[in-house]
Amino acid sequence: MTEARVGGQEGTGQEEIGQETWSQRLREWNPAAISEVVEFRGELTVTVGQEYLREVAEHLRTDPSLAFDFLSDVCAVDRFPMEPRFELNYHLLSLANRQRLCMQVRVRGGVHPVVGTVTPVWPTANWHEREIFDLFGLRFEGHPDLRRILMPEDWEGYPLRKDYPVEGFR
Repeated sequence: MTEARVGGQEGTGQEEIGQETWSQRLREWNPAAISEVVEFRGELTVTVGQEYLREVAEHLRTDPSLAFDFLSDVCAVDRFPMEPRFELNYHLLSLANRQRLCMQVRVRGGVHPVVGTVTPVWPTANWHEREIFDLFGLRFEGHPDLRRILMPEDWEGYPLRKDYPVEGFR
């Protein structure tokens, strides 16, 4: 029996998986969930519909051929005045396959956006989502402890929004 290589590791019994194969597998798994796939400078970005976020996250983590088991960061972007206004970027690592992926979600909802939490999928999302809530005002439905983490509890507004007054509220 010959040993297969996955991302440079020997003896895992899995075949090597490239970025094109990931995007193909995701599109075959649920064509409606993936709206765009972009490769830039060696990193694959998959744009996911807001309503499919949790489903795609669970698939990326639990599918043995993908195995994106580490959420390294979640970044929010305020694209004001564009719509949808907010964007979330989930930076994922597959330690077994030595690959990385950015899962992007454009969040609809205007001034008071709500998106589902991925904390049950990747527990480290807990603090990332709290920080985004605190600084951008995005609410994560189903989050176990959604409260401010950096700003005082009585703080008004969300300081990283582009429409936040630079000199503060008067």
